[in-house]
Amino acid sequence: MKKAILFVIFVLFIGHAYGQGQVIPLYGKDIPNSRKAPASFMEQRDSSGLISNVTDPNLTGYFPEKNRATGVAVIICPGGGYSVLAIDECVKVAREFNKIGVAAFVLKYRLPNDTIMVDKSIGPLQDAQKAMMIVRQRAVEWGIDPHKIGFMGISAGGHLASTAGTHFDKPVIENKGKINLRPDFMLLIYPVIVFDLSIASGTRETLIGKNAPAATLNFFSNDKHVTGNTPPTFLVHAADDDVVPVKNSLLFYNALLNAKVPSEMHIFQAGGHGFGLDNPKSKNKWFDWCRNWLDENGF
Repeated sequence: MKKAILFVIFVLFIGHAYGQGQVIPLYGKDIPNSRKAPASFMEQRDSSGLISNVTDPNLTGYFPEKNRATGVAVIICPGGGYSVLAIDECVKVAREFNKIGVAAFVLKYRLPNDTIMVDKSIGPLQDAQKAMMIVRQRAVEWGIDPHKIGFMGISAGGHLASTAGTHFDKPVIENKGKINLRPDFMLLIYPVIVFDLSIASGTRETLIGKNAPAATLNFFSNDKHVTGNTPPTFLVHAADDDVVPVKNSLLFYNALLNAKVPSEMHIFQAGGHGFGLDNPKSKNKWFDWCRNWLDENGF
């Protein structure tokens, strides 16, 4: 009887975990590129749901019903200027992906901070590359096609996603198994792309500082690293975005065109920054465009 009860509890627990999101740690005890955090440095979540001071990065997996699953998966990088993580917005997007049969993993990555990192500029990228490694390694377990795993990034998360998509051949984590770190596609929603001093950017300054050398600025200006092997990309932006200028998406799209990378870009006439799933200034839904684009490209 006790075994039967325990089994029922276990089944209910697993169902709850998948319904609410399954938390997957990125690392064990040893986190690369880390310093011992002082006792006062603790992860926090404010009243609006923004998370800061991340020391233990993880993925939270949201899985579609088995009869809907397409084998496609997306790793979602939250925005927040590399200062905080707007996780709740990404959970909403993850659940929309589940409705169309796509598994979604929300990445809670470390935010660049000299207090907890040896080199803060590569901390977020390490976590993104590790996330790709984990999802590819466990693809069969989760019913995922290892050749249909992409990155999605929102705002500053778009910078992280596009960095992972243009610098996959420059690993910043240990990769003894030689797992392929290249995402199969990228979905970039009003992304930060360009690290140009002529464009004011708190995201840039938080990641690499105010006086970064030209080589560092160039390395993290992802439009400059597009090649023919860059993953197919879907972009969304608003023309009146006064936080992350639309120039970021325009320059990236132009680089994709020049490299003949299959890509699609949608520019809303209005919408500002941070409109999430629904742009209040438009009747069109970018998620519908995204779904169609994934389908048209065989994902």
